[in-house]
Amino acid sequence: MSQFKTQEEAEAAGVYVQKIRSFVKREGRLTKGQAKALEEFWPTMGLLHSDGKLDFEQVFGRIAPIVLEIGFGMGKSLVEMAANETDKDFIGIEVHRPGVGTCMAEADEQGVSNLRVFEHDAVEVLADCVADQSIDRLQLFFPDPWHKKRHHKRRIIQPDFVQKLRAKLKIGGVFHMATDWENYAEHMLEVMSSAEGFKNLSQHDDYVPRPENRPLTKFEQRGHRLGHGVWDLMFERVS
Repeated sequence: MSQFKTQEEAEAAGVYVQKIRSFVKREGRLTKGQAKALEEFWPTMGLLHSDGKLDFEQVFGRIAPIVLEIGFGMGKSLVEMAANETDKDFIGIEVHRPGVGTCMAEADEQGVSNLRVFEHDAVEVLADCVADQSIDRLQLFFPDPWHKKRHHKRRIIQPDFVQKLRAKLKIGGVFHMATDWENYAEHMLEVMSSAEGFKNLSQHDDYVPRPENRPLTKFEQRGHRLGHGVWDLMFERVS
């Protein structure tokens, strides 16, 4: 890696440097459209982990509430939210390069200007690029459920990670999760209910109805037709 100053430079050159991360790297093949979007829109929409702490006012050219989403997949619902909530600024973090390309293309197509994206590990971005008490809403939708019991320890929602997220939320900020795996929903509820500094926004201390600001995905609509459930959890940072 000596010829590259940063991980990003190495990856941009197509060299993947193995290191311990909080996710499984799923590079996938880029379509021509995704590659074109990455090249064309990265200068205006892309954020680099190597640039360190973000100044949101500088990044977006204004002061507005900040919504940060971890693992946005192909970015369709994230772009839709940014288009619907123009009074807020959105940051997405995703490690899957094709998803980042698709998200940027979609954002450009819809004329969305209040969205920026990282192609990097969320744990490192949160630690190195996001100031404490700077986020108004944190989103984690349909993370990998690691449904086999022996893999449950790989689930991203764990007590130590939740406290790292808490540090980044403003007091009164909200952590919104959604999953279509009931067992993972129960796991999330258990972890969050015992997490210091959070209050469940559910009237019954469990799940909340899907809020209007979270778009219904095609995947979810199909699930509803098949009788599958989706569980939303919203916890406010109170201390």
